[in-house]
Amino acid sequence: MKILGLTLVAIVAIEHFIIMYIEMYLWKRPVGLRVFRNTFEKAQDTAVLAANQGLYNGFLGAGLLWGLFHQDEAFAYQIKMFFLICVIIAGFYGAYSVNRRIFFVQALPAILAVIAML
Repeated sequence: MKILGLTLVAIVAIEHFIIMYIEMYLWKRPVGLRVFRNTFEKAQDTAVLAANQGLYNGFLGAGLLWGLFHQDEAFAYQIKMFFLICVIIAGFYGAYSVNRRIFFVQALPAILAVIAML
């Protein structure tokens, strides 16, 4: 179960780096428009906000990586749980305020990681 938990934490971290990259660098390109179901006009108007949001997603990914590689196992566990809970809260808020799909893309994988970590 420990390996499953660590694997899920790594997946959530990688997912957040991918989201960061799309939000910061591909927001107005075909991939970003398709992933976030935006029009080019809407993407133009929201590009700065998306880049800022992408930066925060990068912080979440970095925190999870920190937890994965920290040498003190007890502290690493706390780091991972803290950042997973942050991801879950962000996922619930995104699902509530933007699109329900965010729950399945962001919150659910983090919830599964928390369950596996417990």
